Amino acid sequence: MRAIWKGAVSFGLVSIAVKLYSATEEKDIRFHQVHRTDGGRIKYQRTCSIDGEVVSYDDIAKGYDIGGGEMVILTDEDFAELPLTTSRAIDVLQFVPAEQIDPLLFAKAYYLEPEGQAAKPYVLLRDALTDSDRVALVKIALRQREQLATLRVHDDVLVLNTMLWPDEVRTPDFGFLDDDIETRPAELAMAASLIDSMAGSFKPDEFTDNYRAALQEVIDAKVEGREVVAPEETEEEPAAAVDLMAALKASVERAKAARGESAAPAKSTPAKKTATKKAPAKKAAAKKTTTPAKKTTPAKKAARKSA
Repeated sequence: MRAIWKGAVSFGLVSIAVKLYSATEEKDIRFHQVHRTDGGRIKYQRTCSIDGEVVSYDDIAKGYDIGGGEMVILTDEDFAELPLTTSRAIDVLQFVPAEQIDPLLFAKAYYLEPEGQAAKPYVLLRDALTDSDRVALVKIALRQREQLATLRVHDDVLVLNTMLWPDEVRTPDFGFLDDDIETRPAELAMAASLIDSMAGSFKPDEFTDNYRAALQEVIDAKVEGREVVAPEETEEEPAAAVDLMAALKASVERAKAARGESAAPAKSTPAKKTATKKAPAKKAAAKKTTTPAKKTTPAKKAARKSA
């Protein structure tokens, strides 16, 4: 790792020389804009919007738009005269409980390494923060901008988390907040059951970026001239259920099945007995005993006529 900042942590009369390193790095696969036909890189030139000429880096300054097409131009001398006392120091302002700081304020994380003979005071501050269960609220200037930050302990190393200023956090303004929406106790109980069935311990190594891995496979296949194999189709998400209770219940059963737990067996309702109508005994007997009538022969008919 390469240090991006050098300075000192100062609290009271104690000063600790430190180096600052980026604690995180982005793993996104980056692409360049290229010409589709020959793969040539697409380049952009910085041109002036007034005369259309190409401007070099030496002629580029910072401008602040005050509206109406007017611009205030600031030079390097203007920035140098600003009172930035934290340009080479991390000033500790307070020691506060960690739970009082909303994670929404955190921006970027940096590792602090002691420099020179500062290892002992560095360890002293680290152990004191651990024992007090607090974090140090500090100010630091990075890239010509003063920022609020915290110092905390992670894996026996001091970590500096830069923060947003309070006026940089937006206030949510949504219409549903003014509506009187009530939840039923049964719904809350079912939601709590769903949370319990999906509860676990956070283990970062269990989570991976499947999209990035699939994209890297496509790139590797193109480099090696292999055929790109389409990923297996994933199970489609079920349609949104209209009944909230039914959706919660189905979610609980699915979560338990995913964890290998048997869901509560559904209560079986007894089948209704279908009564069959029995035919009367007399009619049944009549059907059995009825015999076809005897046929009269022609000779007997003639005897009757003569008589």
